[in-house]
Amino acid sequence: MTETRGAGLTAVAGITVGHCTLAERPTGCTVVLTDSGAVAGVDVRGAAPGTRETDLLNPLNLVDKVHGIVLAGGSAFGLDAASGVVRYLEERGIGFPTDYGVVPIVPAAILFDLGVGDPKVRPGADCGYRAAAAASAGPVPEGSVGAGAGATVGKLLGMARAMKGGVGSAALTLPGGLTVAALVAVNAFGDVIDPATGQVVAGVRTADGRGLADARLLMRAGTALKPPLGTSTTIGVVATNARLTKTQATKVAQMAHDGLARALAPVHTLADGDTLFALATGALAADADLSTVGALAADAVSDAVVRAAREAKGLPGLPAAGDLGPARR
Repeated sequence: MTETRGAGLTAVAGITVGHCTLAERPTGCTVVLTDSGAVAGVDVRGAAPGTRETDLLNPLNLVDKVHGIVLAGGSAFGLDAASGVVRYLEERGIGFPTDYGVVPIVPAAILFDLGVGDPKVRPGADCGYRAAAAASAGPVPEGSVGAGAGATVGKLLGMARAMKGGVGSAALTLPGGLTVAALVAVNAFGDVIDPATGQVVAGVRTADGRGLADARLLMRAGTALKPPLGTSTTIGVVATNARLTKTQATKVAQMAHDGLARALAPVHTLADGDTLFALATGALAADADLSTVGALAADAVSDAVVRAAREAKGLPGLPAAGDLGPARR
């Protein structure tokens, strides 16, 4: 197995990624586009989701392909970013064909980052359009960009003890050519854990702000938590070159959440609206085992979560993982 983390989600041929970052707050959006549409599924696990067009991805419903996915900051306001992507695709004749023109299918999910900077600055249709126009097949920029620009993690004791989150991406390729990749915007209520070591990468800080308290220890000690409900959420996209049906893509999205469970503690809380989309381009000639695709999706997601924390850049009062010395991490 080969890890192609430098490319990230774009290691899957036919997938392009673009960011729009509103540095004045900061916040932004991240857009994933497909050359000719991709079969899609979705799974929502968090209790505070903000989404668009997810019902359409139910295997019982008509449309079997999407043309883009939008991940955005700005809470419910950020769902407007998808309208800009729809406009961008319509201008290029990309969408579901009807007798009256194409209708681009662009599901979206948002995270809550209004507590960082001026909450009146949020991604809208123009941000989505700019992100779509910037989409490329090159290596995916990571860290404090796009949907991860205002993302934070480790909020069990409130924002005063939180740290910076961001966007991460990773990919895995098997010898036979099967590629599974993930892009995740990490704005978790809980801590980011490296599954390889079990160590906290970023999360709730100690009282002096210079170390990591470890949310797992805090919860087991019965520490009174201060959850800012509805102010978190981790959202992302997994993609593969395998041929999948909508039902199979939905199963891959479900299995991919295991990657969040490995790399975030706690996860899927009342404060999170955790949502993962799955895309299948079908470019791989050979059949792929569904369980293998789902298992690799979980691995790619956990890798992407850790990378999001490690690549993030700190803000005043919100240090990133790289701002703490190794001993304190």
